[in-house]
Amino acid sequence: MSDGVSDGFRITRVADVVARFVDHDWAFPRAHAAAIAAHWQARLRRSPGMFNGTVLLCCDHAVSDGVARLDLFATRYATFTYYREVPHAEAGIANAFAAIVPWTADGAVLLGEMGAHTANAGQLYFPCGTPDPDDVRGAQVDLTGSAARELAEETGLALPDEAETDWVLLEGEGQLAFLRPVRFPEPAARLVARIADHLGAEAEPELARMHVVRGRDDIDAARMPGFVRAYLADAFPPAR
Repeated sequence: MSDGVSDGFRITRVADVVARFVDHDWAFPRAHAAAIAAHWQARLRRSPGMFNGTVLLCCDHAVSDGVARLDLFATRYATFTYYREVPHAEAGIANAFAAIVPWTADGAVLLGEMGAHTANAGQLYFPCGTPDPDDVRGAQVDLTGSAARELAEETGLALPDEAETDWVLLEGEGQLAFLRPVRFPEPAARLVARIADHLGAEAEPELARMHVVRGRDDIDAARMPGFVRAYLADAFPPAR
C-alpha cells in the first residue's frame, strides 16, 4: 500500500500517531440543541439500547515527518450522531478513530458484521470504535490502546508479540481512520473459528459474525463504509 487516493479517500502511511486531549469550545451543540435532541429520540425509537455517552472528536490534525498529530475533545454521542448524519455548513470537526486490520497467514483480511442490535446493524467493519474517556491518559489519548482494546472486546483476539506498528491514515467523508494492519500467524478459517467461539460465549456480542476478504471481488459496496472499501481497494491489486 502506498500514499495516494482510493475511492475518494486520501491515504497516508505514518509511523506513529500522537493524540492530545484538549478543551474545545464547540458552538455546534448549543446552536443545534433542539435538533440534536429530536434526532436522538428518533434513533432511540429504532435502537432503544443506544447510550448517550461521551465520545472524542478531532478538532485539529496534521502529518509531519511520518507522525500524525491530532487534538481530540469530548462531546456527547447524540451530538456526534447528528453532526455526522445531517448535512450542515460547519467544517473542521472530524470523526477520528483507530482500528486493527486483521490480516491472516493466508493473505486474507477479516471484517466483522455488526449485530442486529447495534446502530450500524449489518455493516461490515474492522473492529473499531469512537475514542472515549477510557482512552484518555492525562493529557494524551491512547489510540494504539483503543484499537487493541476494541479488537479484544469484539473478537477475543490479542495482538501477536511481533505485531506491526505502522499505520495507514484514510482521510475522507469527515473521517480520519487510523488503520493498523497486523498479520496474525493463523489462517483465516482458524481465526474465524476462534472468534466464533468468543462471540458464542457473550450474552450480546457486538458482532454477529466474521467475513473473509481475499480480493477486490469480496468488496461489498452496500455494506462496507467508504474507508473500508478504500483500504481494501488499495490493499488488493486489480486482477491482471
